[in-house]
Amino acid sequence: MELEAVALDIQEKGKREAEALRDEARKESDRILSAAQGRAGEIKLAAEEEAGRQSARLTGLEVSSASLAVKRTLLNTQKDLLDQVYRATLDAIGRLPGSFRKDTLSALLSKAKKEIREGSVFCAAQDAGALKEILGQAGFSGFRFGGTMDIPGGIVVESASGQLKIDFSYRTFLDRVWETGLKDASDILFQ
Repeated sequence: MELEAVALDIQEKGKREAEALRDEARKESDRILSAAQGRAGEIKLAAEEEAGRQSARLTGLEVSSASLAVKRTLLNTQKDLLDQVYRATLDAIGRLPGSFRKDTLSALLSKAKKEIREGSVFCAAQDAGALKEILGQAGFSGFRFGGTMDIPGGIVVESASGQLKIDFSYRTFLDRVWETGLKDASDILFQ
């Protein structure tokens, strides 16, 4: 009987040790699984944060791109409007009354005479008659009618030697005013 008791005792001891090993293995497995789940959670959180950053960056880029496109369209539209105003101004200048145009030609020629004593004077086709009449007056004897040019009004005077040319055309005056006043005009028109 004693042998049976020893065998039972060994069996019981083996069962307890097996159970202890199983418990320890289960605890180790749970610890490893818990650590893996924690690491997976950290990886998932980091991936979500990175995805959020990338999404915000892409959204920012899209918004910036859209803003630039809108700004470019707005600027192009404003430029088109200013170009229309410029052309309309030139057209309006071209339609000034004949008496005003004649007086202006005389004043411009007097101003040019201070720099060029003699030479050829060119004008718009519609002003040719008035310019010829002015050139026939006393004080402008050193000048001759040079022909017509494609200008909306005013004159272009070329010295007799051809080395000096003065452009008193309306387009040139408008261009000067346009360049110096464009920012102010834009500010007024597009506020």
